[in-house]
Amino acid sequence: MINNKHPLRARVRTSAFAASTLVLASLGSQGALADETCQSPYMAKIVGQEDFVYVWTLGQEGLGDEQDKLVTVDVNPKSPNYGKVVSTLSVGGRNEAHHSGFTDDRQFLWAASLDTSKMFIFDVHTDPAKPKLVKTITDFVAKSGGVVGPHSTYALPGRMIITGLSNNKDHGGRTGLVEYTNDGDYVATHWTPTDSDLEGAVKSGKYADGYGYDVRVLPRRNLMLTSSFTGWSNYMMDFGKMLNDPEAMKRFGNTVVQWNLHSKQPKKVFDVPGAPLEIRCAWGENHNYCFTSTALTSKIWLIYEDDKGEWQAKEVADVGDPSKVPLPVDISISSDDTKLWVNTFMDGKTRLFDISDPFKPKQVYEQKIGAQVNMVSSSWDGKRLYYTSSLLANWDKKAVDNEQFLKGYTWDGKQLTQKFAIDFTKEKLGRAHQMVFNAYSLYSANKPDNAEGVLAKK
Repeated sequence: MINNKHPLRARVRTSAFAASTLVLASLGSQGALADETCQSPYMAKIVGQEDFVYVWTLGQEGLGDEQDKLVTVDVNPKSPNYGKVVSTLSVGGRNEAHHSGFTDDRQFLWAASLDTSKMFIFDVHTDPAKPKLVKTITDFVAKSGGVVGPHSTYALPGRMIITGLSNNKDHGGRTGLVEYTNDGDYVATHWTPTDSDLEGAVKSGKYADGYGYDVRVLPRRNLMLTSSFTGWSNYMMDFGKMLNDPEAMKRFGNTVVQWNLHSKQPKKVFDVPGAPLEIRCAWGENHNYCFTSTALTSKIWLIYEDDKGEWQAKEVADVGDPSKVPLPVDISISSDDTKLWVNTFMDGKTRLFDISDPFKPKQVYEQKIGAQVNMVSSSWDGKRLYYTSSLLANWDKKAVDNEQFLKGYTWDGKQLTQKFAIDFTKEKLGRAHQMVFNAYSLYSANKPDNAEGVLAKK
């Protein structure tokens, strides 16, 4: 049971709000670096050394306990456990674990699953080194009115907004956004516009497919954006089989939707062909734009506000050689809005783009991370990057190319240097998917005496 009246919860809620207010007030001059800025702007940020990386991990048949689990890794270089797993928490069964996100007070982590549509809520503030499962939501589909495959769990003030990938009628890509309270109570469902029901939005091109994937917001512009991917019938299919199925290959999203953040009213549907995935928004006070990348067409797209105050979508760069379909997956933006890391699953590479001119991104660096790579997460100061390997259980590579890992690197502005690697297969943990950070200093009431201050160092 999540207790809003708990005194520690009240203290952290207040300190988190104050900290996030300070962060937002300073963004115009200095910004925040990389992965922490991929989190919601409504929460406090880790501005120094992160202590832990939580890896939301898919259970793998025949490996360990075969269950999805939250794996906690110590990543503080001063710790004797640096680069080691310090706790694991299995949740029961294989649910197609995918993405997770903190509540706005950063006390709880919501982790979603694409197959069973269960959501798992972890207490990460009582003991950040050992999260506790405090609630499992099993009626998401019923409560939402048929949304299937919760993906992004994203913090709004006192709320979690959750993107869906599918529905329970045809298991296709038609889906919506679902709101919950921080305590796990259903609030509302907002269906994504389609050609047959635009929900009051304007279609700017030829598509209004109703698909969903990621969500990000720019509160100062009253902007919420969602991207699009594919439905349950595709993402649960074997990757090779799907690629050879002409009908399946037609069932991918081609849109980004602009929403009114406050009213949750869809306003405009943009054509962004080729399955736009992660959305990352700029932080400069005059930088009114966000980026996404398209998995199937290997493009970087810019969603921006023009001189007339209207939002537009524009293709601005290629990722690798699009003819070879490198499959761009995760992206991460830097605080000064000058850099964008882009991972490509098929060739196992990470690429760095100079986005000083957001209309003309230029690749300035690349490095192979493994046989396959999916997620990238960067520290607040941009000096540390972490990579994981799994895309989807049925889409990961086979045999020796099915590398499953968490790898930690340092970045000196010129090159990546690997500092540690954990083989999730060898450790019988499963398929390493998505990462988020935590630090003792976010919860000063219960941090160990030897924990460093982080927020206090700003």
